[in-house]
Amino acid sequence: MALHEPSTDTSPATGSDPSGSLLARMRRIDPRSYVVYLAFLLILAFFAVTLQDDGFLTSTNLLNIVKQTAPVSVMAVGLVFVLSAGEIDLSIGSVVALAALVAAIVLRDHGLVLGVLAGLGCGVGVGVLNGFFTTALRLPSFLVTLATMGLVAGIARWTTDLEAVAVTNQTFVNVFGSGKVGPVPVLVLWTLGVVLVGHFVFRHTRFGAHVLAIGDNASAARVTGIHVDRVRLAVLVISASAAALGGLLYAGRVQGATYTLGTSDLLIAIAAVVIGGTRLFGGSGSVVGALVGSLIMGMLTNGLILMGLDSNQQMVAQGALLLLAISLTLREPRGR
Repeated sequence: MALHEPSTDTSPATGSDPSGSLLARMRRIDPRSYVVYLAFLLILAFFAVTLQDDGFLTSTNLLNIVKQTAPVSVMAVGLVFVLSAGEIDLSIGSVVALAALVAAIVLRDHGLVLGVLAGLGCGVGVGVLNGFFTTALRLPSFLVTLATMGLVAGIARWTTDLEAVAVTNQTFVNVFGSGKVGPVPVLVLWTLGVVLVGHFVFRHTRFGAHVLAIGDNASAARVTGIHVDRVRLAVLVISASAAALGGLLYAGRVQGATYTLGTSDLLIAIAAVVIGGTRLFGGSGSVVGALVGSLIMGMLTNGLILMGLDSNQQMVAQGALLLLAISLTLREPRGR
């Protein structure tokens, strides 16, 4: 009688191989999604070594970076929604100034609650205006928000005749500026709060899924029953409202408002969002990446100042970083 040795093939009948599935998951990981975190660590390490005698790594300086970038970080969260939906909002810098000025004026004349509501209302109003022209009149958001950028900036200048408005309400300053909850500055709490809410909505709600679907293919999203125009209107309102909140944070931090607030924030916020991995043409985005991108921009500015570079040299360094980030994160693979 012939003896047969038992089979040594222990592969499951289903053909699933744990190591194979792990390799498959690793192949699906896009390394470009993690460039922003590597860049953050490299820039942090560079300044930590070169500025070790200038106090760069002190807790006070690191907290200052987070506080100084708080308005831009908040604005960047709103921009993630807009860009991921395939739209853009160029009016946010002007909204910052108008919201801060209106809030300061109403705060002075009518008190805290109405001042805050008036400032945030400016953002909602501009967002609705942008959304109406974009959805109802079928105009490109680039051109619509380019027009409202000038319109809102002009209103901000005209409102106070180019004069600054002081903020003397100490409660407002404590809530939106220099206050603390225990040892934690309120600007840090505002940043974390907006990022957490934005990340949850973007990644774990149907609305966030609809935003990504529209940015990826609006026609296909419309066929599946998604209300494309409603979502586009909503993301433009979110963006302008985030900019208005950024204006309140500026007013609280500097204890005043002027028409120049936010003038350079548009490019910095877009840079932070793009560095963080959000695609300019929609379909992909990261709220956490936008926060890291904002911190990178703030850390870069802070480090360059400590190194003694002037504003012109800082602009060169920021532009070079943005160009590098675009090259690493947005370049399409060959053959596509």
